[in-house]
Amino acid sequence: MTNNDMLIKLYDLEFSYDFMDQQEKMGVVIRKPIGPDQSLILAWAEQQFSAKWVGEIQRALNNSPCSCFIAQRDSLLLGIACYDATALGYFGPLGVIDNSRGLGIGRSLTMACLLNMRLSGYGYAIVGMAGNTDFYRKVANAVEIPNSNPGIYQSTMKLKS
Repeated sequence: MTNNDMLIKLYDLEFSYDFMDQQEKMGVVIRKPIGPDQSLILAWAEQQFSAKWVGEIQRALNNSPCSCFIAQRDSLLLGIACYDATALGYFGPLGVIDNSRGLGIGRSLTMACLLNMRLSGYGYAIVGMAGNTDFYRKVANAVEIPNSNPGIYQSTMKLKS
């Protein structure tokens, strides 16, 4: 199975802030991280995800303005979504911890990023090497970009083995 890129038409999406209210009712806050959060987020990401994702998350955290959102309950980090991390106009990575999946957190983080991208003037978002294509189709009417794997990722470095 190849993970092609997917394209989202931001100008066609209907946005509301309902996703924020739904999460808030469950005690989950969706927000942009601030400076003191960075080292904790990166340590959490190292435990949860791949080294490539950690690099992308670090890039998004260092963008000005920051180009990611986090989900947290009390002081517990539940998930993260980024954009403009791999390249301008790219959405991802998106990750939610195992025991918090299925609660709409991934959808809410995705919508927060896509709304922010649209408000920043983007017409489209690209999901690089989309793993869960059904999710992106459902949440954002994404369409697959044929023959796009490995796409921009073809030049990523690998450690010598």
